[in-house]
Amino acid sequence: MPRLFTGDRLVIASHNQGKVEEISALLAPFAIRALAAAALGIPEPEETGDSFEANAALKAGLAATASGLPALADDSGLVVPALGGAPGIYSSRWAGARKDFGAAMTRVQHELGTKDRGARFVAVLALAWPDGDSDLFRGEVAGTLVWPPRGERGFGYDPTFVPEGGAETFGEMEPAAKHKISHRARAFAKLVEACFRGR
Repeated sequence: MPRLFTGDRLVIASHNQGKVEEISALLAPFAIRALAAAALGIPEPEETGDSFEANAALKAGLAATASGLPALADDSGLVVPALGGAPGIYSSRWAGARKDFGAAMTRVQHELGTKDRGARFVAVLALAWPDGDSDLFRGEVAGTLVWPPRGERGFGYDPTFVPEGGAETFGEMEPAAKHKISHRARAFAKLVEACFRGR
């Protein structure tokens, strides 16, 4: 049974400012103060897991131990079946040390060529406590990849991804609209149901 969160401070175990802002916005209605791991001087760990779940748990656990506070980590990425699931857990690494997602999107486009353009975004949230306890929540959203990229909003691969039933890319959508349907929002809804009941 997932553990109820009863505190008012939560470390966001990410050094990706876009993710920190998105997760902070999702936490705002629950009167929870989000603290970024980078602002607390917590280093970014090497993601050595072989799944979204393993990497999210690794990041959350290290941040909870380092801060002495509950920590929430996200591991997410773009899964393209025609590319054998790539970039998948390596989505961030495809952007290189400079986090150049323009280059990462170009690589996806180049490797995809004329193959099926179906894709999905996956997000796994891990909520960890300093005592080593943790829970995992997974969300997915299916869609299609478009080229060239469209929109200046969002981050990562958002400008090339149109969610199923939509016309705009995640890069074109208003943040409030994206937060209702995104992979991260779906994982977050499961987290809220399990751990934030009654807040």
